Amino acid sequence: MMGMKSRVAERGQVTIPKRLRDKLGMKPGTVLEFSEEMGRLVAIKSETVDPVTDVYGCLGKKIDTDTIIAQLRGR
Repeated sequence: MMGMKSRVAERGQVTIPKRLRDKLGMKPGTVLEFSEEMGRLVAIKSETVDPVTDVYGCLGKKIDTDTIIAQLRGR
């Protein structure tokens, strides 16, 4: 994957090459965390945990309401 380049736009925006987005599973809405390490820009996908997404689709899995509510509250 060497040799991929992107130019920083006037407002600081950068386009991540499609091959790299596909390889890393980056979709619209993916949140990145940026840091600097030894003069390099490092971007890491931020793993956002949405409590609703965490239990989405649990109906029909025979999980009782109290268990679902406890999961949503982080217990």
